[in-house]
Amino acid sequence: MQDLIGKEVEVLALETTYKGKLIEIGETEVYLQAESGWIMIPVEKIISITEKED
Repeated sequence: MQDLIGKEVEVLALETTYKGKLIEIGETEVYLQAESGWIMIPVEKIISITEKED
């Protein structure tokens, strides 16, 4: 998953799907930079992270 850092991704979480640039994968949170600002998603709520298709 580290190979996705710096790329546009889709993060499927329990509540919703987030889209943005993957900045960091931490022990407890994943950080995205989206058009609306920074998004911090708790790791335990993430189902999958995939590269966004054009």
